[in-house]
Amino acid sequence: MKNYAILLRGVNVGGKNKLVMSDLRQQVTDMGFVNVKTYINSGNLFFQSDCFRRSISSQFEQFFAGHYPFVQHFSLFSQEEYEKDYQELPDWWHQDLARKDVLFFTEKMDKERVIERITSFSLRDEVIHFGELGIYWGKYTEVEYLKTSYHKQLIKEDFYRQVTIRKSKTAEKILRLLRNG
Repeated sequence: MKNYAILLRGVNVGGKNKLVMSDLRQQVTDMGFVNVKTYINSGNLFFQSDCFRRSISSQFEQFFAGHYPFVQHFSLFSQEEYEKDYQELPDWWHQDLARKDVLFFTEKMDKERVIERITSFSLRDEVIHFGELGIYWGKYTEVEYLKTSYHKQLIKEDFYRQVTIRKSKTAEKILRLLRNG
């Protein structure tokens, strides 16, 4: 059995798109997945499966369409995939920056187009690493945050509504939860 994570985009934000995590855990268990867990209320789901990744993705697409149609985008990856991404992070990711976020790519997203677009940004007091699963984005100081491309440009991009963003502490917790199966 492999350990997997699914990160949902846009659930339980500002009182919209409510999804009760205990209900989700039970429904995913009923789908046949094993050792189903959630972390905080923002749509971080963990489980084990022997199914192929493509099959899992398809099952969840159908499930969300039928039960939670507001879940339009999600990121699915295995423990091995996330471990690899995390091992390849640059040194700055492990330093004490003002802000660090991961913009996880979601299923069916055109990663190359997103990377090309972000590469064109003029960075200001910030640094970026492109991983297989997402974009790791650091902001050096809080003072300059409102002037960063992350703050000024990212939100205006059409792909912004497709990525699912997690803070660095949550990204680290995701790794620990995947390892603990």
